[in-house]
Amino acid sequence: MKVKFYKYQGTGNDFVMIDNRQNIFPKNDTKLIEKLCDRRFGIGADGLILLENDNSTDFKMVYYNSDGNESSMCGNGGRCLVAFAKKMNVINNETTFIATDGLHHATISENGIVSLQMKDVDQVNIHTDYVFLNTGSPHHVTLIDDLEHFDVATNGAKIRYSDLYGKAGSNVNFVKQMDVQDSKQSNHFAVRTYERGVEDETLSCGTGVAAVAIAMNAIGKTIANKIELDVQGGKLEVSFEKNNGVYTNVHLIGPATFVFEGEIEL
Repeated sequence: MKVKFYKYQGTGNDFVMIDNRQNIFPKNDTKLIEKLCDRRFGIGADGLILLENDNSTDFKMVYYNSDGNESSMCGNGGRCLVAFAKKMNVINNETTFIATDGLHHATISENGIVSLQMKDVDQVNIHTDYVFLNTGSPHHVTLIDDLEHFDVATNGAKIRYSDLYGKAGSNVNFVKQMDVQDSKQSNHFAVRTYERGVEDETLSCGTGVAAVAIAMNAIGKTIANKIELDVQGGKLEVSFEKNNGVYTNVHLIGPATFVFEGEIEL
């Protein structure tokens, strides 16, 4: 059976998109999904996303990591799926859709910038040398001085597989504060992320930069509620509101770009 696919990327975080509104894709075939995401034997991607029907929203997002396993929320994937849904004429410039972590609202501009509302965050665990929180996926956040030369793959794996997070593991974000003012604050950070399920550094992680923005606010590195984030694949923004320690109206903002389309034999 041949299946049509579409390739999208959001600041270098790339995804295979498949329109599964007719329920034709073998969703439980882990090996197949892993093969499609393989950069040598398949299409190549950090993950695979299915666009499916939903009775109460515009569509449903089903996300798989490149290891073939269905996973938690992917922010850049969600933004790319919004762009894909527009290409498929499922939506116009605004949408509401359902994902594994609940309801999401999003808008897409004419130049392809997608603003995706993420889940509220009511718990930020601050430790001596790291912060842990969940923005739809679990994230470990720690500050690093020499981020440019840091071995993200090795050190990220150590934390991801450590006793801190058990079998489920966590995504791991390494952060450098940029443009520091006299107040030792700024609204600009650089981020590199080790993603579980990919088991390597990715060029960008949407739930990761959302976690970094909130974490940096929580520990007083910034008082801003709109944060600029440099990732390996480009630039993203995260905005939020903070009330009594609860982060609401969290938006992940950045480009979602169509790359190519094709057919592949399953």
